[in-house]
Amino acid sequence: MLSLSIASTATVTFPPKPKSSIPKASFTGVRIQHLCPQRLPSQTTSFRKSSASSSVVMMEKKEEELKEIRAKTTEEINDEVVELKGELFMLRLQKSVRNEFKPSEFRRMRKRIARMLTVKREREIEEGINKRLSRKLDRQWKKSIVVKPPPSLKKFREQEAAEEAEKSAALATPVT
Repeated sequence: MLSLSIASTATVTFPPKPKSSIPKASFTGVRIQHLCPQRLPSQTTSFRKSSASSSVVMMEKKEEELKEIRAKTTEEINDEVVELKGELFMLRLQKSVRNEFKPSEFRRMRKRIARMLTVKREREIEEGINKRLSRKLDRQWKKSIVVKPPPSLKKFREQEAAEEAEKSAALATPVT
């Protein structure tokens, strides 16, 4: 027992320190042990069950998207890949200019592009095109791409043109 006496007549006593398995260090502060509540197994399983059901929904969406992609022709897939890469570029521009954007769109677009390219490669394998020839065809395809503005930029330009037309119409009509 440790006792501490203060200038008054009262004496304060402290219980003896329990011997811990932790080796003594130069730390002289207060240690807080076993005060944080530990998770019970029932809490962790309920969390896992909810994430499992959401992962099933995500898998269904992916399968549905793959069916949609497989229904397209190779040329349609190539065109959509170019459009998605343009959209990805526009997102990067928005990020660099610090405009509002959804960060989750980056991952979603990259994954969609990857799925499309995977389906394209599956078709090449079915046709008997080896990896080396596939890369060669890819390089030729990339060189043949004509850069077009992505659909979001087209919409943005149309909105700007509409706003300017409204302004010019408002200025052209005399106010009486």
